[in-house]
Amino acid sequence: MGTLLRRAPGSLCCQLRLRRLQEALGSSAAIGRGHRLCHADQAAAADHVEDERYYQLYPGHIPTTPLQKALLAAGSAFMALYDPYRHDMVAVLGETTGYLALQSLRERMRNDPEGYRVLQERPRIRLSSLDMNGLRELPEGTFGREYIRFLDDNRVSPDTRMPTKFVDDEELAYVIQRYREVHDLMHTLLGMPTNMLGEVVVKWFEAVQTGLPMCILGAMFGPVRLNARKLQALTTAFIPWAVRSGRSANCILNFYYETRWEQTVESLREEIGILPPPTV
Repeated sequence: MGTLLRRAPGSLCCQLRLRRLQEALGSSAAIGRGHRLCHADQAAAADHVEDERYYQLYPGHIPTTPLQKALLAAGSAFMALYDPYRHDMVAVLGETTGYLALQSLRERMRNDPEGYRVLQERPRIRLSSLDMNGLRELPEGTFGREYIRFLDDNRVSPDTRMPTKFVDDEELAYVIQRYREVHDLMHTLLGMPTNMLGEVVVKWFEAVQTGLPMCILGAMFGPVRLNARKLQALTTAFIPWAVRSGRSANCILNFYYETRWEQTVESLREEIGILPPPTV
């Protein structure tokens, strides 16, 4: 009965109102009027369901239609290819094209104990949640210390990651946000800087790992901006290594990195399944 009420509230309301009209007036006019009220209620219920599809699901969410998503995807893809450092456009492209990949990533997280814990607790990697001084004091070679070194050397901040806006599912919105916030951790574990070569290598690894169309596009078209020497190193050493590592590694979202700062980079690489980086 609860299922019927959820599926057809307008229909049951129509029947009750029609019965009351029949009992009160006892005329065919009442029946006709009742049918008209039924149709009006059903139309209102349909409009309510349609409105709910585009209701704000989380802070910052911008509901969009399929057509709007397609236009956003096309525009952001063009701008991201034109300027790979337009992180806002890269973010929009990831959100508007990644629905199926995000569903797959969520299932992998749900089916893993540590990934499920991340999905339930929803930790964030931001300056407000990190003990930066504590991480700086960790021994050399630990994951937390090397992460801080990466941030300092490349002059980047975890707070530069764009908040999710265009994913029409509250849980999937967190999945892509988590992916963005562990991106710099992947740079740390893979030993890659934030220059174009380093970004392309990380994108190859992430493309194999996540299946996100945005990562695949970045991996395919990013190399066009490299010079001949870097392109040779990429194709002969880094891409084969990144692909093998992506295939052998466990899902990168299934690790609660905030609890692993004191672990050594080497042991965490081994646990995840990242192969030793090539020497070029």
